[in-house]
Amino acid sequence: MSETTTDLPPGKALSAGRVEELFTTSEGTYRFCRWGRPIAPVVFGIDDETLGHFKDAMAMVLEVAEMEFVDTDPELGANLMIFFCSDWDELDMVPNLDQLLPDFDILRNSLKRTGASQYRSFSFDENGAIRVCIVLLRFDEHMAETTVQTMGVAQMTQAILVWGDDAFEDESPIAILPENGMCIVKPGYAAVIRAAYDPALPPSSMDASHAMRLAARAKLLLKDADDDASV
Repeated sequence: MSETTTDLPPGKALSAGRVEELFTTSEGTYRFCRWGRPIAPVVFGIDDETLGHFKDAMAMVLEVAEMEFVDTDPELGANLMIFFCSDWDELDMVPNLDQLLPDFDILRNSLKRTGASQYRSFSFDENGAIRVCIVLLRFDEHMAETTVQTMGVAQMTQAILVWGDDAFEDESPIAILPENGMCIVKPGYAAVIRAAYDPALPPSSMDASHAMRLAARAKLLLKDADDDASV
């Protein structure tokens, strides 16, 4: 994700072309997936006070999609698992992580070699919807300079949908409000997230024409919000 700024654009609706880019893989194929079940999160590696602020910030993104966290997934217990560490080798001490992430040793060595600070893995149900998301976060210098609230919004924004590999290479979907320092999802991207959870749309799609439907719904949501604000 590109650097978070205090700039709020795009406040207008994203074009269908931009929406298609958001869900285009590095191989050039379109792939859209949203969660197919309520999200039950668990976070490891931070203290209780930080955890409360972090989960509150994550919940703000869920509100965008008109969703709420649940305490437990009936099948899995937790289906959004976030692990904080100061060094990738610390993950060796996490029980059964190698069972959650295939070829974990290879993955850990790759993260160390590339100097990565975060990693996300998704698995899917029979409809192609998100079933589980595992997030690995290494607490580096950049993260140390980021507020817990910003971190929570950023991580949940990246986990609420399966975005394309380079979706936010040039523009961050989140911004810091200069008047209070709070992090939000930019209106244009928030509208896409909300539209993505419209029951009229399928939980997953590999048809690029889906982007046009998604963009149209997001545009309508923004127009309705503008109309309400002007009343």
